[in-house]
Amino acid sequence: MKEADTIAVVALGGVLGAEARYGLGLRWPTPVGVFPWTTLLINALGCLVIGVFLVAITEGRPAHRLVRPFVGTGVLGGFTTFSTYCMDVHRLFDAHRPGVAVGYLGATLAAALGAVALGAAGTRRVLTALRGARG
Repeated sequence: MKEADTIAVVALGGVLGAEARYGLGLRWPTPVGVFPWTTLLINALGCLVIGVFLVAITEGRPAHRLVRPFVGTGVLGGFTTFSTYCMDVHRLFDAHRPGVAVGYLGATLAAALGAVALGAAGTRRVLTALRGARG
């Protein structure tokens, strides 16, 4: 049953990613009303890795069929956090910090999209250089 092993690797990856995010949140907590740098950096880092990973497995070396659900959906899905991002925005509005809340909304969007693009473009360059060195 192929679905069972896929579900298992997504679950395992999700636990690992969520534990890593939780650990970083404990290491660098964000006080109420303060710009949530930790969550922004976690989401940007996760997006950077998603950009690298997806290009590496789709345009680089083929990967085992369970690698993408384990890393992409599981680990990186568990590591990045839209729910905490939304709660951070809500908390900033509750703390009467609307400028910071809106800034955080935009900064996270820009950082996430920029990180994916940077990771993908950088990985494509590396793959192209490796192919050129072999050719």
